[in-house]
Formats: sequence, C-alpha cells, structure tokens
Amino acid sequence: MTVHEVDVLMIGAGPANLALAVAIEECGRSDLAGGAMILEQHEDVKWQRNLMLPWARSQVSYVKDLVTLRNPRSRFSFLNFMHERGELDEFVNLGTFNPFRWQVSAYLQWVADSLERVRVRYNARAERILPIHSESGAVLGFTVPLSDGDTVLCRDLIVGGGRDAHVPEVFRGLPAERVVHSTEYSTRVAATAGLARPGKALRPVVVGGAQSAAEMFMALHEHAKGSSPTMLVRAIGLKDYQTSKFVNELFFPSFVDEFFTMTDEARARVLEEMHLTNYAGLAAPFLEELYTMIYRQKMQGLPVSTIRALSEVVGARAAEIEGGGEEVVLDVRDLKHGGIEQIRCDAVFLGTGFDSRMPAMVRGLADSIGLDTVSVNRQYRAELGREAHGALYLQGVNEATHGISDSLISVLAQRSADIVRDIVDRRETGTGPDGGRRTSGESVVVAA
Repeated sequence: MTVHEVDVLMIGAGPANLALAVAIEECGRSDLAGGAMILEQHEDVKWQRNLMLPWARSQVSYVKDLVTLRNPRSRFSFLNFMHERGELDEFVNLGTFNPFRWQVSAYLQWVADSLERVRVRYNARAERILPIHSESGAVLGFTVPLSDGDTVLCRDLIVGGGRDAHVPEVFRGLPAERVVHSTEYSTRVAATAGLARPGKALRPVVVGGAQSAAEMFMALHEHAKGSSPTMLVRAIGLKDYQTSKFVNELFFPSFVDEFFTMTDEARARVLEEMHLTNYAGLAAPFLEELYTMIYRQKMQGLPVSTIRALSEVVGARAAEIEGGGEEVVLDVRDLKHGGIEQIRCDAVFLGTGFDSRMPAMVRGLADSIGLDTVSVNRQYRAELGREAHGALYLQGVNEATHGISDSLISVLAQRSADIVRDIVDRRETGTGPDGGRRTSGESVVVAA
C-alpha cells in the first residue's frame, strides 16, 4: 500500500474533470497543474461507455467542447483534435454540429493524453472519501482509499463522476442478471442471450421513454438477433426534445448567474418548464429513424417491435417456467383504462435515468463531516465552514441551484473557469469562507 499526496484531486476522467484539468493547465499556475491528479476507475477514457453505439450522436454542438467557450484559442478544442487526426476536411463536409458519440469519446481520450502536467491515473477506483480534520474540527483536506489498496491525500477534491444509476423500486427484487441499466448495456447485453428459453429468441423489454431507452430498444435489434423488443413508456408517446433557440438561451453559461439568484419557487418552475429540453425526450432525427424502422417492419411483414405508450410497470417478479428455468413477469398497468396485463420476458433493460440525490459517495462524506445537507455556492464549492482549509467542489449534480444545464456539456468550459478561479483565489488570499490556512504544527485527525 502506498500513500500519495496531491494538491487537487479529481474523481472521474469524464468531460467535467477533463475540462477542469485543461483549465488548470491554462490558468498560468504551473505549480497548481503539477500538483493535480485525475482518478479514473477504468483503463481508458470513454464517454457514455456502455452506450457507445456506432450510430449514436452527441446532442450538443462540437463548439460546446471542453474549452472553446472559455478559450477559443485553446489547443484542446474539438476542431484541433480533428485537425491533428487528419479528419477535419471530412468532418466539415458532413455539415453537422453534432459529431458521433464515438468521436466525442475519442476526443476526450486525446485530451487526457495531451495533458502536460495534470496526471491521469487509470485503473484507480475510489472506494470512499473521508475528511481530514484538525483537532478543532476544521476540514484540512481529504483521504481517498483506492480499490488497489493505495490511498490519495489531497487538499481540494472535485467529484465529477456524475449521478448514480436509478433502478426503480419495483425492479429491485428481480434476479440481478435479468435487469440491465443503460449504464451497463454494452458490457452486459451479450450475456442476456443465455437467458432466453432453449431454442427461442430473447424476449427483451425496455422500460423508459427517453434517449437512453430508445437507443437500447434500437440496438437490441442487432444485439439480440431474432427478437422483437417491447418498449414500455408512461407518456402518451415518444417525444422530441424542445430545441427552440429561445429556450436554448437558458443553456448559455451566463444564465447560471441568473438562475442562481432566483427564488426557490422560480427555480422549480424553470426546471419544470425545461424538462423536455433534456429529459424524457429524444433527438428529432432519431425519432424519425425509430418510426421508420417500425413502419418498415409492418410493411415488409417482418416481426414488429412494440412501443406501448401510457404503460406503467407496477409489479415485477421472477417465475418458474414449465420444464425448468425462469422468466420475468411484469405487471403493466394500462393508464388509458386502468387494467393490468402481464408481460412475460427474459430480461428488462432500464432507461430510467439517474438518482436525483447527491451521489452516494458524496452523501457518505457529508455524514463523515457531520453535514445534514450538501449545498454549494456559486463557484460549485460545498459549504464546509469558514475555517476549512480544504475544499470540495461538485460537478454535474447541482441542477437545483445552477440550472438544468449543470449535468450537460454546455457549461463545462465556463464552469471550469469558475472553479479554477475559486481555487486560485483561495490560495492567494487565504481569507473568506473556506479560505483558512493550515498552521504549522497543527495536529491532523484522519477519519478511519
């Protein structure tokens, strides 16, 4: 076991922390960059790792990459990435603002490989986060045990791994091998073939009405050959994202300032009205493709896949099959008439999104510190008290205070500038909230 000490530690090598790493390298403080590290639990960087489907596209313009809206001259831009790969002419010729998801993923790995001072440590899974306290109780920093037995100590910690997957209560009693969340799709879909009845095609059911559910529904036609997937949607039908340019102005980084100063009531209303800009919707071209696929199935006399609207799963259980083996039985309420029908399947694929709470790792840290709630200021820094020497920054989980764009790529570049500015200011002034300095010889208490 080895203990490593760094100044700034970032958990997760996704878009949020890679954007922050670039901002740190470009801020002019080489000492800060040299003392920064990103932990990535996998052996490489991939964006939406388990929905890396060859036809899936980013819903966000490449101009909203990790750097351009903060520093249009940055060498870390998406266009420079395409130029260095010799692929810029072909990409420009496509005439699109929306690259394929695998292109964005390759861009993120290129950024990670191009960092000169910030280190990226792969195969490093953080098990939990524990505070380092002074004898007076002030937070001096954090200790992060890793799954390989090493430990990393840091002053400032940035959590940017996203929210935890949401598995609705009704599905939690099913055998684990028969429930696949969208965050596990590519890793686990092949194994579901063994769940089919002997000599029969897999009977998959997809639950959810947003982009991830629809992508699994489409992909299963290739990955579960011979199957006719069923998709259960609570809404009246699949809907497209709200893409009005007027509404899209609420994704400007500058709107974060306005949203942060709103009343709680106003924030709730804005979030509700913007729901279809990011949740419970699909990209319009993909909707067209789905509808055309089902139309073609009908017209060509092929097995027809089913999208059942106004359908809600109210019960789920495993049941034995005559002759051996088991299947999943779903109790599905028809929201049009109130009746309940049983649907039998072999595997359930959940496009049910993410837990709206703070990630479990952050909640565990809050308990260790003694915080009843986790709240962040405008600079995304958690409130740890005026005497704190260390700081905790949260990325992608602050919709309630920073707006619906907080979980999206749209604000990454400017958010990184906000966080870096705050980190540098705290080091230069040593005053104000969380600006306290650790005094020489002060005793340290590390939570076990």
